[in-house]
Amino acid sequence: MFEVREKPEMVERALLVRISFDRRAQDDDISLLEELEELVTTLGIGIAELHLAHSRSMHKKYLCGTGKAAEIAEYARAHECDCIVFDNQLAPSQQREWEELSQICVIDREEVILDIFAQRAQTKEARLQVDLARMQYALPRMARMWGHLDREGGGGSGGSGAARGMGEQQIEVDRRLARKRIDRTKRELEAVRTQRATRRKDREKNDTAHAAIVGYTNAGKSTLLNKLSGADILAKDMLFATLDTTTRSIELPDGQTLLLTDTVGFVRNLPHRLVEAFKATLEEAVLAQFLIHVLDASDPRAIEFFETTMHVLGELGAEDKPMITVLNKVDTIEDDSILASLQDRFPNTILVSAKQGIGIDELQHKCSEMLGDRVRRRTYKIPQSRGDLTALLHSEAKVISTDYEGNDIIVNAIVPSIIAGRLDPFLSE
Repeated sequence: MFEVREKPEMVERALLVRISFDRRAQDDDISLLEELEELVTTLGIGIAELHLAHSRSMHKKYLCGTGKAAEIAEYARAHECDCIVFDNQLAPSQQREWEELSQICVIDREEVILDIFAQRAQTKEARLQVDLARMQYALPRMARMWGHLDREGGGGSGGSGAARGMGEQQIEVDRRLARKRIDRTKRELEAVRTQRATRRKDREKNDTAHAAIVGYTNAGKSTLLNKLSGADILAKDMLFATLDTTTRSIELPDGQTLLLTDTVGFVRNLPHRLVEAFKATLEEAVLAQFLIHVLDASDPRAIEFFETTMHVLGELGAEDKPMITVLNKVDTIEDDSILASLQDRFPNTILVSAKQGIGIDELQHKCSEMLGDRVRRRTYKIPQSRGDLTALLHSEAKVISTDYEGNDIIVNAIVPSIIAGRLDPFLSE
């Protein structure tokens, strides 16, 4: 994995900056800066200050004017910062200009998120997705890796001559090698996606219902899956604790089986290349029968986070999926008016504390309702001579009880709609 440049082993103090172009959006700008603080803290970097700068218009060189840029650079030096982190997305040329001006490391929100993802990825698929996104981000920034990249090389003998054509610059060689690596990673990722598709087809053959848990990062999705399934998935109070999808099987109150998948958390201003790179992970949300959208009810930004999640789901083509909205962490809310306000905004929600187990039974029953058209609970009176039908029930349905009455077998079962018609003549009155 090539990097944008050599970074210090440990960035100790960072100045967090957001350049705003509309004073009317100041509250939102401050909220985004505070979220950037959470992201940077997740990397273990100390925060010196949060700085909101205003600019009347967007400038090509620094985003803001040269005077304002000089003020920010001086502000960073005065606070003895060794890094400036921008909430705004910086073009490669802007990143170079800022580093030349300030003489310290400069990164943006996208690079912060990529670094977090690189730390958290566990499975082969997630690591490939992270590598792809990081390489695509780094490719246009390779010009500042070394000072010798603008030197031309001849096409004669020697080790370097074998790699370069006549007059080819070192930067061109490196970019060509980088593109080859990106192509190779894409092929590896496609192979992993093919394997995922094969596993999905196996699930579809079994006609097992599937739901995906979605929501903003740190909303409590993994904790909810743990509580519903009795699993032991990493569930920490941190951003992007889960990057790898985890699927668990649960039994609903009506007896049918539901596969639940935990997905990566969303975040405002999620870099588009990450949406693209993580489609293989997030497509579980697209293909599920319904979604469980988890909101942190204790967070004053819950409505904003809902809109962010819906926006990303829209990019994936999943915004119209049937959805259960869950207000999580209700045990931490002391002001009843907060919950009342959220319930007005999101009617028919379920109040849950995944940590304390509050509302879990109600959520399970709601999941059964969402799948009500897939199964029916039926009692059949089947002649003992029709062993083919009892075998069908045992293989394709969930048999609750079996009794005998004369020469008939009385079977109570949860029956999927796909076989219900074949059994209708044997329904018990």
